[in-house]
Amino acid sequence: MKITEKTITNNTSKLETAILADQINQHQQLLLTWECEKVETAAMVEQFVCHFDVPVVCIGSRVEFLFPLQSLKALMIHVQERWNNDRELLASLKQIQEHHQILWRAGRFTFKLNEQPVIYGILNVTPDSFYDGGKYQSIAEITRQIDKMVKAGANVIEVGGQTTKPGGFTEVDPQEEIHRIMPAIDILKHDYPQIAIAVDTYKLPVMEAAIKAGVDIINDVQAFDTNQKLALMAKSAVGMVTMHSSRTHDYDNLTVAIQKFFEHNLGTIAAAGINLERVVLDQGIGYAKIADGYQDYAMMRNIDQLNYLHRPIMVAISRKGFGQKLFNLAKEDRLDVTLIAETAMYLRGGRVLRVHDVEETSQLVKMIDTINNSYWFRSTNN
Repeated sequence: MKITEKTITNNTSKLETAILADQINQHQQLLLTWECEKVETAAMVEQFVCHFDVPVVCIGSRVEFLFPLQSLKALMIHVQERWNNDRELLASLKQIQEHHQILWRAGRFTFKLNEQPVIYGILNVTPDSFYDGGKYQSIAEITRQIDKMVKAGANVIEVGGQTTKPGGFTEVDPQEEIHRIMPAIDILKHDYPQIAIAVDTYKLPVMEAAIKAGVDIINDVQAFDTNQKLALMAKSAVGMVTMHSSRTHDYDNLTVAIQKFFEHNLGTIAAAGINLERVVLDQGIGYAKIADGYQDYAMMRNIDQLNYLHRPIMVAISRKGFGQKLFNLAKEDRLDVTLIAETAMYLRGGRVLRVHDVEETSQLVKMIDTINNSYWFRSTNN
């Protein structure tokens, strides 16, 4: 037996074709065909697939079904338990998994986003960031916070030396920004080699210094908007977080505008000789012309409309102002609404979660993944 992916044909109406394409490209569903040797085997396979609560039909010796990409690992586990001697079947599933694997190559690290999301901890060593500004100024404070995030499950820790918060911010000299971030980079590099180091900056000199210091990721709120930045990235192997920002203009069709922005941005990055497997997309929630308004909520909802680009998407909403806008919550009281919004975006495909609260986010991910990959088979479950 073997399982193959079925391609979309033009045998259906335009609307039906569009619906199916949306399920596959935006909602990350796989259209699969399980080829069996006998009709009797196909009937047994159909019953097996029904355990996954997906649309399934049996046509002679074939079983066709729609299956969520994020549950493919669970399918492979249960198939191996039942047909562990069918090498062709297992190999065909492995091939599908590898074909859809989303990689993020970031300096010393390669993250496999389909298998495990990235918990991306925020460490602002600034006096004025909107949430944690001023908290981590001394070496002792920085060290304690890094250790706390690592123990809580962070895969990445991002050091920020200048805020870009809504409502205005004070730009600092690149040398001052470098002076702020280097102690944290040194601590991470020497004491936590298992953690990827990121730097949040839009300044070329800071990027140069960070890369020279051995960081793994650069997060640029200006989307690597100059030839000098792109040339620097092309000479390195660092991961890149490229962000869409709309602080200066409004949109008619927001989703189409963001799609076009990233299509052009990724094209520019690729034209500079940079492997797109190094790139993560950030919609820029909180960077709207009117921050914390309904454009931000729309971006929380339409995150799955970027899945067709086959790049990881960042969930970057931690304790932002929507909690104050909707519920009049102080920044210290926005954890619950942050986790709720992060869950909605995670379920729609956001696989890199940029957060202040690492422990709670790690619990969120484990809970959602456990639910999404729990299927009941009486012979194998307790």
